[in-house]
Amino acid sequence: MKTNELTLTNTLKLLSEKKISLTDLYGDTFAAIKNLNPTLNIYLSTDTDAEKKARSVQNLPLMGIPVAVKDNFCTKDLPTTASSRVLDGYLSPYESTVTTRLHAAGGVVIGKTNMDAWAHGSSTETSDYGATKNPNNPGFLPGGSSGGSAAAIAANCATIALGSETAGSIRQPSAWCGVVGLKPTYGRVSRYGVIAMGSSLDSPGPIGKTVEDAALLFEHIAGHDPHDATSSPKSVSKFRDAVHRSIKGMKIGVCYGDHPKLKGTPASKAVESAAKLFESLGAKVEFIPLSSELKPHTILTPDFAIAVYTVVQRGEVSSNLARYDGIRYGSDRSKFGAEAKRRIMLGTFTLSKGYSDKYYVKAQQVRSLYIQNFKDLFSDFDILLSPTSPGYALPIGASANSPMFGELEDMLLESSSISGLPGINVPSFYDSKTHLYLGMNIVADYWKEETMIAAAAAFERETPFNRWGKQTV
Repeated sequence: MKTNELTLTNTLKLLSEKKISLTDLYGDTFAAIKNLNPTLNIYLSTDTDAEKKARSVQNLPLMGIPVAVKDNFCTKDLPTTASSRVLDGYLSPYESTVTTRLHAAGGVVIGKTNMDAWAHGSSTETSDYGATKNPNNPGFLPGGSSGGSAAAIAANCATIALGSETAGSIRQPSAWCGVVGLKPTYGRVSRYGVIAMGSSLDSPGPIGKTVEDAALLFEHIAGHDPHDATSSPKSVSKFRDAVHRSIKGMKIGVCYGDHPKLKGTPASKAVESAAKLFESLGAKVEFIPLSSELKPHTILTPDFAIAVYTVVQRGEVSSNLARYDGIRYGSDRSKFGAEAKRRIMLGTFTLSKGYSDKYYVKAQQVRSLYIQNFKDLFSDFDILLSPTSPGYALPIGASANSPMFGELEDMLLESSSISGLPGINVPSFYDSKTHLYLGMNIVADYWKEETMIAAAAAFERETPFNRWGKQTV
């Protein structure tokens, strides 16, 4: 086994035992990048001095491991473009809080990964630098907007990765690439230095090979940041310890299986199988019926959340992208791609006089109903299960003629995202014919990441779908 194929946990173990070296690790990782990047288009830039930097921090907890970072995190040593020609070649004068904490823990940014431009999409096809392909089957999409980071892990082109999620952008590409993606509670991880998309939604988080890997990196990037007024002052737990916690007696609700677009699908059946497994492990499982109105012991249909997310996110996008005028930095607005232009126009319209009450304010009111619905459900349940995406990864080119592609592929995640809840994707099925994966989404109450990590790790241990889950060294 090559060192780039090791999990983060095993890499740290073998480095500490001096059974592998940083030379081995970076040699194998850069060899994989050189071999695969021309085809898969995972990295937009790489740091040729990464191994040298790793040697100076090998006494820190992360011991110099190579980390793939989505290209919307500001970094001083590598360009930050958000995959848009507007910022082509832009070098930030400061470092994001998340990458600063990564460096302080001994992680090294090996490169910046491709993404949907400005994080607008769920395919990585809106990137101005070309689409990323799914490493498991290059004829298919990796998902997005953190498609490059998810693909980097699936292709063993990094030990661990960073992504960001507004509504699905960590969990959905993780599902399509067959890896683990953790979206924290909104405010658990600082947004400072992350190019803003939807400011009331954006949540940076880890993408890894296993639940334990994701939990370990999460520990190092979470916590209050005085530079981000929306970051929480809550203390950071030892999230990795939750991996070994028993789920006996846990109350689990299974959601969305009765939605017309899900009923009888492989994605829904995979979650039903997972529910039976959790019952065999001592959890108490109940199926929660879908409802089009707020009623006790039901879950609101995700269909309304699509509209809420579309209006809120477009409004915030139009505000956030207004700063890119070609005067302070970057190129002028003619460099914006078609997707960015569509979102700016729709967002500006929904915020304009005479329409903001009709659209934006109404969307926020419906958003509050979803928050109340989850509050009621988490008074009865510890976690909620659903498919992460309605199905397998779609073929390259699938998003081209679908202006609502991202919202529809993320339809099962938007409810929890607009509510600010944490969630984690774990691989829940593998199709040996196409080599594609399905993912399961596990959502917990605010600040209860340990609970969903415990459930995700238990599922990972008891099933064969995580290709690194049974790795021994």
